Amino acid sequence: MKIKNKYEEELEIEVGDWVGFKSDIEQHGQIKSIQRGRNTLILTNKDGFHGEYIGGDTETLVWFEDVWKD
Repeated sequence: MKIKNKYEEELEIEVGDWVGFKSDIEQHGQIKSIQRGRNTLILTNKDGFHGEYIGGDTETLVWFEDVWKD
């Protein structure tokens, strides 16, 4: 699936891909689910995310516009 982020980059993504995002700090998550109607991704990281807002969580919801691929 193609999405566009806030940097005007067009990204080709699919479930299982790893993407970067920023929540307190830059971090990465693996795409678990793509929610086209909401323009969001559910990301997972078995080691847990970092930061004050999502620190310790292993799953988070992010907007298409907030992700990038390395």
